[in-house]
Amino acid sequence: MTNSTGRRVTANLALTLDGRYNGPGGATDFRTFMPYVTTEVARNHLARIWENATTALLGRINAEGFLGYWPSVATDENADPRDRGYAKWLVDTEKVVLSTTLTEAPWERSRVVNAPAPDVVAELKATGEGDILVNSSASVIKALLSADLLDRLYLLVLPEILGGGQRLFDDGLPSSKWKLTHQEIGDLGEIAMVYDRVR
Repeated sequence: MTNSTGRRVTANLALTLDGRYNGPGGATDFRTFMPYVTTEVARNHLARIWENATTALLGRINAEGFLGYWPSVATDENADPRDRGYAKWLVDTEKVVLSTTLTEAPWERSRVVNAPAPDVVAELKATGEGDILVNSSASVIKALLSADLLDRLYLLVLPEILGGGQRLFDDGLPSSKWKLTHQEIGDLGEIAMVYDRVR
């Protein structure tokens, strides 16, 4: 695939030690994750993920969930500055929402695309500049891992084994090598890591 702009495709996700991005209760089971996502390390990580990004690529569920939360954080003067910075970026940046069911964009500066994630990424990489951040949308991340289109992974690994829930790394992915370019360990045992794809 030609990439004339040099745009990187990055992805952000929190995972347990056994690779789960949600709990055994299903897609909305994040009880285990909650104590870890507001730590100093997690907030530093949040500030890091968007610093070079100019496009947010989201699945429908995350787009709708984010809309219900982040715009209010962007205007909350009492919010952590790192949370506010991310929230303002998310509100103001270009958002591409992958969906087969939405007929109109869920919020400003967003557009809905009904197409496979690899095709959308190829289109985005053909123009513009800055990173394309797949923001906690596991279904999109999985599709891009399968197509070997991710250049950077921002992972927050939590020191818990859930034993149930959905896994990010399914069997059958193409083999790939990654270089650890940043790590930070939190007081609760969480580790924020940045991995770059070695090509």
